[in-house]
Amino acid sequence: MKPIIRLQLSTMMFLEFFIWGAWFVTLGTFLGNNLNATGAETALAFSTQSWGAIIAPFIIGLIADRFFNAEKILGVLHLVGALLMYQLSQTTEFSLFYPYVLGYMIAYMPTLALVNAVSFNQMTDPAKDFSYIRVWGTVGWILAGWSISYVFHWDSAESIKEGLLKNTFVMTAVASAILGIFSFTLPKTPPGAKEGKKATLADMLGLDALKLLKDRNFLIFFLSSVLICIPLAFYYQNTNPFLAEIGVENPTGKMTIGQVSEVLFMLLLPFFFKRYGFKKTILFGMLAWALRYLLFAFGNAGDLAFMLLIGIALHGICYDFFFVSGQIYTDSKAGEKVKSAAQGLITLATYGLGMLIGFWVAGKITDTYVMADNQHNWMDIWMIPAIFAAIVLVLFALLFKNEQISYKDS
Repeated sequence: MKPIIRLQLSTMMFLEFFIWGAWFVTLGTFLGNNLNATGAETALAFSTQSWGAIIAPFIIGLIADRFFNAEKILGVLHLVGALLMYQLSQTTEFSLFYPYVLGYMIAYMPTLALVNAVSFNQMTDPAKDFSYIRVWGTVGWILAGWSISYVFHWDSAESIKEGLLKNTFVMTAVASAILGIFSFTLPKTPPGAKEGKKATLADMLGLDALKLLKDRNFLIFFLSSVLICIPLAFYYQNTNPFLAEIGVENPTGKMTIGQVSEVLFMLLLPFFFKRYGFKKTILFGMLAWALRYLLFAFGNAGDLAFMLLIGIALHGICYDFFFVSGQIYTDSKAGEKVKSAAQGLITLATYGLGMLIGFWVAGKITDTYVMADNQHNWMDIWMIPAIFAAIVLVLFALLFKNEQISYKDS
């Protein structure tokens, strides 16, 4: 790969995930403080991510795979996103905020597949090259969090009271506009579908991969993936408001410890995979979810703040050991013809169905444990996903039969 192309792709990934991390992490805190949103309304806003994930295959299958270059669609979607983000920064009522954020997520979620398509199209050996490009996305997410906490201080207690978190949407709008324009300079990535071939619903939703569910082990893994995303939604929806409410300084910046951890454990994953196998690696990931929420339940902003930081740092194990391992497992089970469809099916089930249910449940539980002074009983809130994750762990351990799968280092 030419150095200039590597630089272009790395910049694209950096901006793609800077954009996501620049507003999504603090969304719950913004909604509660700027718009006085309830837990149910906050869940509704977060669930737009799931609706975007569900609709994304249609956009990719009907448009990107058939009619236009991926980099051009990427540019248009991010320019639309920039306009919607600016509108979000101007809203003062949830009823106005929701349609804008829904529209934004419908535009943004397909770009996650598009940046991968643009990258893979330039690589002769994706297994070797992709991780070095994708890591810049994690760097972008980290720097977005650092900017909010340590450069602009928008998530300090005083700034939150002044409503300054609305500036995160302005920052995202600027970054989205930059990526939108920059996308038109990216290497050309023509449509992938063969000319004259009709895009079927089965192709777009990866329904050809449904035959994998006939395999008992894969079915158990599939169902476990949906179930584990229910407690996962609690982390995305509640962690930043939780940290801000109990008085943790620079909560958004501290949450980037999770992304640093993600990079570290991504490097350790091949070792765990080879030494312990797929089943034990997945169980490590599930155990980390349960442990993380226990640490949140019993930690505080004072003497036990270290428990909160450890809980955040467990993100690397939570994400890499379950989701990345799951992607490898899915790839090993799928035949050559349904590899992409199988990955799409898992994404639809987790970020779509699983987290859609999870955000709704998290919103209901958060509202249940709100107290008279608009504070929350966070210990009880965090104990519920901890227990739920532990139950999923036990079920997976009992029902999934260990099996050997091939895994090669990239």
